[in-house]
Amino acid sequence: MDYKVKTYEEAVKIVEAIGLLPLAPLIPDFPSLNSITSEESWHSGTEYDPWNWRTKFSTDGVAGYGKFMKKKSVLVSRQLLPYVKKVLGYNDSVEERYDNGNVSKEALHLYRIINQEEGIDTRALRTKAEMREKEKKKIFEQALVELQGTMDIVISGIQEKRNEDGEKNGWSSTSFETYDSWAKRNQIESIGLDREDAKRYLLTHFKNVCSNETAVKKLEKILV
Repeated sequence: MDYKVKTYEEAVKIVEAIGLLPLAPLIPDFPSLNSITSEESWHSGTEYDPWNWRTKFSTDGVAGYGKFMKKKSVLVSRQLLPYVKKVLGYNDSVEERYDNGNVSKEALHLYRIINQEEGIDTRALRTKAEMREKEKKKIFEQALVELQGTMDIVISGIQEKRNEDGEKNGWSSTSFETYDSWAKRNQIESIGLDREDAKRYLLTHFKNVCSNETAVKKLEKILV
């Protein structure tokens, strides 16, 4: 699977064809956005900068984006997204899983805020969650990763920091949205399969697009 792309449009076609594209190498002998693009294009600030593409996939509704697998950022095509959600996610709500002791208090707190303010950016979320203190930064980040790992939330875009004159000022901030809201907004239907059937569907797909047995076995472990 030796792909090379230069433009965002070319990268979109790869995501649609493979169905899964980690930002950085995650699976042996399997493409990543890093591996299919040139090193010098990253952080170039041009239209060919893959760093700027990462949230554009989500903004355009091309792919779901978030730290869904092994706490690493991945892109999942809209075609495969409902199947991956079925395997990595849960039928029970975040509230129900919290009541059963399967969701942290911090994750529940953040989820409630995101659910009320879809598309909220990281800075505003930390403020509303009262987690601006330096010692709470790690707890905040862990709770976000927890919610992404079960696909309760996705990264929906970025929000640029601007000064009073409307000029860009400082680093952009990641925005978050619940999976249900993002999927509905982008007209992605849920599927009627159970978890095992969804997993079989995904493994069949990856066997068809990837001839490397090691890569498929690694994917199977991730989708446990």
